Amino acid sequence: MPKIKTKKAATKRFRVTASGKFKHPRANRRHILGKKSPKRKMTLRKQGMVDKTNEAAVRKMLPYV
Repeated sequence: MPKIKTKKAATKRFRVTASGKFKHPRANRRHILGKKSPKRKMTLRKQGMVDKTNEAAVRKMLPYV
């Protein structure tokens, strides 16, 4: 059986938690930050969790995680 290649883009975007779930950084925090409220920017700092409907797709992209 040949090895399965890991999608490098997914490697850079997702981290695995101890329970095996995937976390990711939130979007909309790169630029145009002046019009966003401090509360919104503070919330965007936190990591998001991958939804269970997308978890199988992410797991397929990261076979050896």
